[in-house]
Amino acid sequence: MNPLKIIVGLIIIAGLGVAAYAFNPFAEKAEGLVNTLGTDGVAIKGYDPVAYFTEGGPREGSAEHTIDYKGAKWQFASAENKALFEADPEKYEPAYGGYCAFGVAQNALVKIEPDAWSIRNGKLYLNYDQNVQKNWSEDPDGYIEQANEKWPSLAAKQ
Repeated sequence: MNPLKIIVGLIIIAGLGVAAYAFNPFAEKAEGLVNTLGTDGVAIKGYDPVAYFTEGGPREGSAEHTIDYKGAKWQFASAENKALFEADPEKYEPAYGGYCAFGVAQNALVKIEPDAWSIRNGKLYLNYDQNVQKNWSEDPDGYIEQANEKWPSLAAKQ
């Protein structure tokens, strides 16, 4: 088969995917939904999302370093982490609004435990607990694919 035809076909397929997302009536709702389960409007149980990247694990945030983002309060362990998040929130915010990534793959919005986490391809994924984290670790790419498909409509129900 002609390599040029393959490349053009891939570009068309990619373009259709972008167009489908752009016209998805659930996309905006999904992008704004943040996990504040069990808190008073605080995202991801008050943990610093930047610390997962800069310190290699969970660290509690502080009310002293708080911002409002997507309708939730995000707390950070330091002014530096807060500034990093403000400069590029999409880089640091967890996938699926901070809900359990495995749960989203199973079509459910459930709580997380901050010590059940992973970073894949530069994105933070949180899980329900360590047991669920083990299941997640068996096929993270497969679960991410499932969660990506289910997230927009699941989030729109909220």
